Amino acid sequence: QVQLVESGGGLVQTGGSLRLSCTVSGSSFSTKHMYWYRQAPGKQRELVGLITIDGITNYADSVKGRFTISRDNAKNTVYLQMNSLKPDDTALYFCNAQRIWWGQGTQVTVSS
Repeated sequence: QVQLVESGGGLVQTGGSLRLSCTVSGSSFSTKHMYWYRQAPGKQRELVGLITIDGITNYADSVKGRFTISRDNAKNTVYLQMNSLKPDDTALYFCNAQRIWWGQGTQVTVSS
């Protein structure tokens, strides 16, 4: 049973930073491509970015240059560093493994 647990969400002012973490258990983390998604109220879930098993990253245009995804295979954890946050970044953020397994989400709220 693969389990993903996100943490690190919270309330931050415009221009601030947060780092989300997602720890994976129950399966080999290093063999999984990892994804971050977000869903704002009334909107569809959207892909924020991904990191492959080789550490290659790709990002949505809306977050490029502000967000960074990294992974620590020794800790079975993937990170989403979010800088220069905007109110439009307010959403429930989810991590995903292999586009199969989901975490429960962590709320990020950016105040104007």
